[in-house]
Amino acid sequence: MEISRVRALRGPNLWSRHTSIEAIVSCNESEQDIAAIPGFEDRLRARFPEIKFIESARPKQAFSMADVLEFAALGLQAQAGCPVTFSRTIETVEKDTYQVVVEYTEEAVGRLAFELAQELCRAAVEDTLFNLATALARLRELDEDIRLGPSTGSIVDAAVARGIPYRRLTEGSMVQFGWGSKQLRIQAAETGFTSAIAESIAQDKEMTKLLLSAAGVPVPDGRSVTTAEDAWLAATEIGAAVVIKPRDGNQGKGVSVNLKTREEIEAGFAAAQVICDDVVIERYISGQDYRFLVVGKQLIAAARRTPPEVIGDGVQTVQQLIDQINLDPLRGDGHATPLTKIKVDNTTLATLEKQNYNLASIPAKGSPVLLRNNANLSTGGIATDVTDDVHPEMAARVIEAAQMIGLDICGVDLVCETVNKTMEEQGGGIVEVNAAPGLRMHIKPSFGKGRPVGEAIISTMFAAGDDGRIPVVAVAGTNGKTTTVRLIAHILQANQHRVGMTTTDGVYIENERIDTGDCSGPRSARNVLMHPDVDAAVFETARGGVLREGLGFDRCNVAVVTNIGVGDHLGLNFISTVEDLAVVKRVIVQNVAPNGSAVLNAADPMVANMASSCSGSITFFAKDVHQPVLATHRAQGHRVIYLDGTDIVASEGNFEHRIKLADIPITHNGLIGFQVENAMAAIGAAWGLSLDWDIVLTGLRTFENSAATTPGRFNLFSHRGATVIADYGHNPDAIEALTRAVEAMPAKRRMVVISGAGDRRDDDLRRQTEILGDAFDDVILYEDQCQRGRADGEVLGLLREGLTKAQRVQSVTEIRGEFLAIDTALESLQDGDLCLILVDQVEEALAHIAARVTN
Repeated sequence: MEISRVRALRGPNLWSRHTSIEAIVSCNESEQDIAAIPGFEDRLRARFPEIKFIESARPKQAFSMADVLEFAALGLQAQAGCPVTFSRTIETVEKDTYQVVVEYTEEAVGRLAFELAQELCRAAVEDTLFNLATALARLRELDEDIRLGPSTGSIVDAAVARGIPYRRLTEGSMVQFGWGSKQLRIQAAETGFTSAIAESIAQDKEMTKLLLSAAGVPVPDGRSVTTAEDAWLAATEIGAAVVIKPRDGNQGKGVSVNLKTREEIEAGFAAAQVICDDVVIERYISGQDYRFLVVGKQLIAAARRTPPEVIGDGVQTVQQLIDQINLDPLRGDGHATPLTKIKVDNTTLATLEKQNYNLASIPAKGSPVLLRNNANLSTGGIATDVTDDVHPEMAARVIEAAQMIGLDICGVDLVCETVNKTMEEQGGGIVEVNAAPGLRMHIKPSFGKGRPVGEAIISTMFAAGDDGRIPVVAVAGTNGKTTTVRLIAHILQANQHRVGMTTTDGVYIENERIDTGDCSGPRSARNVLMHPDVDAAVFETARGGVLREGLGFDRCNVAVVTNIGVGDHLGLNFISTVEDLAVVKRVIVQNVAPNGSAVLNAADPMVANMASSCSGSITFFAKDVHQPVLATHRAQGHRVIYLDGTDIVASEGNFEHRIKLADIPITHNGLIGFQVENAMAAIGAAWGLSLDWDIVLTGLRTFENSAATTPGRFNLFSHRGATVIADYGHNPDAIEALTRAVEAMPAKRRMVVISGAGDRRDDDLRRQTEILGDAFDDVILYEDQCQRGRADGEVLGLLREGLTKAQRVQSVTEIRGEFLAIDTALESLQDGDLCLILVDQVEEALAHIAARVTN
């Protein structure tokens, strides 16, 4: 078995809506049926007993080694605790070659699972060792290391439940919610609304106490100290047990509590000074340690935190008891699990020493042994939910404290005997206020019920009914995509939207190009959705990006498919037929939002058949009102767009709206048929977005089809009284549409300049000149940078073969170099002639033409 390519499909894709790893797997003859390999399945199951062969879900006469790889990669992730369920193995058109697709939740984990699955298969074939426990441990460790922790994860889960899209911006906890101008960001439990000043105040324990005290909120007496001597002096001033902590600290680091002797105070000062030079000493308040979570102006959760301890059994040492507790699967090394493993450090040793214990001590059965005084969860403490017990006045004081500091999400630490009384009744006080508080104690407390803290945070960020989305239109098809994308974007701009747009010639934000090249893939789409100045997005969605990585969005409001025709780029990436191509183009239709719509070309059977895959509504368009699919849809009262004389008609039930072709300049009063279809598709998209019809008309009227706005898309020039048309038509369907448009335009003599892309099939290259040969008098064939692996002269030879039966062509010229071919054509033009130039290097060729035409 050989794996030649592994890809991460990071969005909805050809196979599913799941993020997946796709691998190209080649199997030798003996691996086509694993039953033919003596003892293989027994050895495989011995190494991985939990592997599942899904015979009932996918009946097959034989399972190949590629199938085994699929089941192993999925099963290993599942056994490691990853929530994955989808996988598939598909035979390709290449002999003994398969596409293996396996879902992942974390890309790195999915890739590792594929590697380990290979090792498992190899071990079963060669009868060598495969350590399942080690493999699963590697997957779990990697998953825990890179997945979102409980706090951030709870907020993301709440957003997903609301239908709000999200994207991780870093490998850490920075996440974007929503798209474009509606996006908001978080980092852990901080939002974009969290004030930097408020956070700075919360980090400064002394300033926090000053502000809370000024507001009349109970806080313990104390002050800052800079030396151990000063710490002892401050303790004597307080005249009671004290707490020492860093002035700028978090997660309980460097905090020592209930200190009374000079020795304890000096040791506590030293521990705090490791974290921060400036140290705070304050009165120790006896009682329970509580954490309150305030979001906005509401108390969302409260938990009692208990320091870590072990209970003696009269047999095991303290260290052994700690180790036993740390075996709990709910405990981890960091913050990715509900609880943290108990750590042994100097604070632990000092706490044990106060109780006359050490790590080797064997406590009596039933004897509790405190491991540290600090109850912070990051040091191994546990939490008990007490939200329902909080006294209303205590809740009010806690909210007041958060508001005084200015935090939108705030963790308030309070020490008191009980939460069902006011602080004043029992002498309790607020000891700390925290920005970016940990949420896991409230999500999954050790005891009591979890609280919906993620939902509370999302509710403060996004108002009810707001899903953080901007309108998204995706456009696919063989021809017309770029013009349709630009026209839709222009109509949206007429509606005062700031539009982000991706095309095969760049990424545009408000008509400014911010990236160049072919930007019709998912990376460019994601970049547009991340841009804060985008109110609506229109994406040209090419097949290459869908195959390579999936979509750059989870769903769209409108999906437009212009056509499939005889296809393009067939024979590449296992897409060999127009049926295969239609399945790829259909992906955007499958991912239309339930309240969205698909705008489909009813005259193209492959496109019309996509309607059944759409979860939203369907708008069919076709020039012929009697086209059967459109006519049936219209009779059923659904949305259709068709041509009636000199009007484009949008119809739904009893509703009808007409737009004159004369008001759509790109159609040249209906003379250019493919532009009429492009306009129909754009009108359908605008209708699907519920834009006002006056806005739609304004957009159509003001859209210019020039080299600046739609480069390489039927750009018109004048030269010596002749008409020059530059276009990027590069497949038979495009050539046929261009030919029909040219034949409708008057001309004394017609000339065409053409080359062909070497990655097209031989028949596709021949077919282009077969079409042109019956419509043009003079043909100039050129060869330049578009050979793409073909030998010199091979493309020209195929184009020449297509002209062998030409009925109109009078002369054929072959030229080396695109610009020389253009110059040759321009030099020969006379008044009344028409020249179609099929450009390859679009921008360079258009600039070359513009510099040479005389107008």
